[in-house]
Amino acid sequence: MASLTLVVPFGLPPAEFAPDLVRSMQAPSLAALLSRNKSQQYVPFDVDSRVLPHEAWLAQAPGAPLASAVMRGMGMEQEAGHWFIVHPIHVQIARNHLVMQDPRQLRLEEADSRTLFESVQQLIADEGKTLLYGNAHTWFLRADEWAGLATASPDAASGVNLADWMPTGDAARSFRRLQNEVQMLWHEHPVNEARAARKLPAVNSFWLWAGSPAPAAAAPSGLAVIEGPDWMNALASGKLQDARVEDVLAKGRSAVLAQLLDAGLSGDWSSWLLNMQDLDQQWFAPVLEALRAGRIDEVTLILSHRDGWTEFRTGRMSLRRFWRPVNLKKLST
Repeated sequence: MASLTLVVPFGLPPAEFAPDLVRSMQAPSLAALLSRNKSQQYVPFDVDSRVLPHEAWLAQAPGAPLASAVMRGMGMEQEAGHWFIVHPIHVQIARNHLVMQDPRQLRLEEADSRTLFESVQQLIADEGKTLLYGNAHTWFLRADEWAGLATASPDAASGVNLADWMPTGDAARSFRRLQNEVQMLWHEHPVNEARAARKLPAVNSFWLWAGSPAPAAAAPSGLAVIEGPDWMNALASGKLQDARVEDVLAKGRSAVLAQLLDAGLSGDWSSWLLNMQDLDQQWFAPVLEALRAGRIDEVTLILSHRDGWTEFRTGRMSLRRFWRPVNLKKLST
């Protein structure tokens, strides 16, 4: 049976805003897929996992531990050891606590990122660890003795009290010591002085997460990623990064549609509505047509917010349930 799974981070509106957002949405194809589904299940999410629901799904999808899969997607050789994804970040004071700015807003250029990377590479090597450069926003750290460290994703931790999301475990003190040394090296670094002159936030710390052992190999995932952050895009198979819907229908088994991610994280619901309308026209409408035409037999929609996700499964035959009114009410139930 030909089937397709579409994962839409923040495709599920938060309960307090859902009624108003649903009334304002213009997404007739999504409404048809949801209203005439053959099964529906809401799954509450355990916040103690320290990632967002779609990130937990992605951690299983590539067929390899997340850090290793991202490294492979960036064309890096796999080595033994315990690897983490690392992001240069900006931390600021908000009232009486520290907050991490959304890393996507950092606007860090390649040259500046490499300069900051090289400024701490020897320090980290002296600690018996290996730091590798992926791209301007994504680095990798091998720290075998930190294997038990419990970490949080940057999207889960950004915009909230950072103290609640710092790494925990026996190695937490060692991590904090290294983090403090990096912060001191970057304080008043020429890169940050130049950024200040351009009214850009300082790159004053780093965030570490997704620790996992590196396997020797992993099977292709068949995953497409559309408009995700750099680390997420690296998980896409072959040419399925920012692929068109026709490519996904022809070559993919699953796709993450990340167009709502920024608006959902920031609570910008006007932008969320506009992006949802675009998704309906560019993705849900062609997928619905493919289902009706028999090009696929089933589509699974996984729509999430911070607290959980709803999985809708719609088949070609279930679309014939004409007695079910077509609307978006299932987004608020």
